[in-house]
Amino acid sequence: MEARAIHRYIGSSPRKMRLVIDLIRGMSVDKAIETLHFHSKHASKDAEKVLRSAVANLMNKDDVTRVEPNELFVKEAFVNQGPTLKRISPAPQGRGYRIRKRSCHLTIVVATKA
Repeated sequence: MEARAIHRYIGSSPRKMRLVIDLIRGMSVDKAIETLHFHSKHASKDAEKVLRSAVANLMNKDDVTRVEPNELFVKEAFVNQGPTLKRISPAPQGRGYRIRKRSCHLTIVVATKA
């Protein structure tokens, strides 16, 4: 049994988010939550939130069977690029430098070890 959680339009670049997500792919959920909770990068807060949401989605999916969090693992975790906000910053001699504020979409799928 598996469940997914998606967080869209995260205000972090996909490249920075992938550094964090690559750490937890394939891990057990308990270890992944612990890793994200104590990681120093800012993107780990959003990743932990989505991981906890995926676990909650799995718990709510089937009320009859009780699933322990230590029996779950991160089956899939990937980051896609979201829309880019384009801004212009003043530069010397009347020029304008383009600023690209990138965003990303994060998807995490958790499943049981069976």
